[in-house]
Amino acid sequence: MTTAHATPPGAALPEHPDALWRDAEPQRSYDVVIVGGGGHGLATAHYLAKLGITDVAVVEKGWLAGGNMARNTTLIRSNYLWDESAGIYEHALRLWEGLEEDLGYPILFSQRGVLNLAHTEQDVRDSVRRVEANKLNGIDAEWLDPDEVAKVCPIVNVSADIRYPVQGATFQPRAGIAKHDYVAWGFARRASDAGIDIIQDCEVTGFVTDGDRVTGVRTTRGDIGCGTVALCAAGHTSVLLDMLGVPAPLQSHPLQALVSELLEPVHPTIVMSNAVHVYVSQAHKGELVMGAGVDSYNGYAQRGAFHIIERQMAAAVELFPVFARAHLLRSWAGVVDVTPDASPIVGRTPYDNVFLNCGWGTGGFKATPGIGWAFADTVAHGRPHPLIAPFGLDRFVTGALVDEHGAAAVAH
Repeated sequence: MTTAHATPPGAALPEHPDALWRDAEPQRSYDVVIVGGGGHGLATAHYLAKLGITDVAVVEKGWLAGGNMARNTTLIRSNYLWDESAGIYEHALRLWEGLEEDLGYPILFSQRGVLNLAHTEQDVRDSVRRVEANKLNGIDAEWLDPDEVAKVCPIVNVSADIRYPVQGATFQPRAGIAKHDYVAWGFARRASDAGIDIIQDCEVTGFVTDGDRVTGVRTTRGDIGCGTVALCAAGHTSVLLDMLGVPAPLQSHPLQALVSELLEPVHPTIVMSNAVHVYVSQAHKGELVMGAGVDSYNGYAQRGAFHIIERQMAAAVELFPVFARAHLLRSWAGVVDVTPDASPIVGRTPYDNVFLNCGWGTGGFKATPGIGWAFADTVAHGRPHPLIAPFGLDRFVTGALVDEHGAAAVAH
């Protein structure tokens, strides 16, 4: 086992990194086997423990939270258009607001708000519609004109003489950021303290089936017997489903981001622009964190096309002229599963005891506590929790899609 995260200030240092987790030889049976040791898998384990279910193993092919959890841009918001999306993301945001106390661990949750810029008349109409839909769902949302945008974030260029002039923006004041590795460690510590085994360097290579049930999980460290399987492997769930012979409408794409050198605090909020495919916040240490839309091609590589980064930087400099002299520190890519309607797939599979959580696209991190809570309830009771019932695999047969393509100001 290895770990690649720094312990936050004030947290007790273990004698050895492995002492943080209850390690175990995987050649035994568990009531629940969670595949994927990222944010969703660890959150699911934590909330299963709260329900009294602790005979659980979390298996991770690499190191703890070393996949998309380590590569996201830490944005948290709930201002999605459709009722179904608003429900799960708003539930998650409310959990975020009390998560540090729940975990007994610092996660540096900073509610600095998010601006979603509108650059055309159609952007304005769509954005105002989303604000009104948010209000009907009890979500804090406002429409700001360009002058009001400049008051919230003075470094945004609201001049009418730029390529994509800012005609206004939606604003969600409760949105924010959190420290992603601290979040992972907080969930992992609580799950481990409850007696749940977290097994790293343990890649799933297949499944043992008996009719419509899975009785075992084959791994590079041996076979694990299971009562229930919960799939939470972001970006690679389609590979696991292929092992089970379950088709799913998933495509894996690189999703790129970058950070600048450390700067003094200059950026007071989060700014997103779907039209120019860039969003920018400033991390706690001072880096500017910039994300882009997904690369158009399919792939599992954790790097993307250079032209995406080039366009991302050009858009950022136009919107924020003050960034023109900032230096790039590093760039990277995660791998995200994207569905036809840009909404996740959560719930049952054709196997009685296998449950699925995937397809979050760019929304995975912000949903972490909410989906962990609802998915744990689903696994514990053997049926989809009402919050995730609309996101079942069967919607692609019935046609009851939750079409968030562009509606929630994200660039899939």
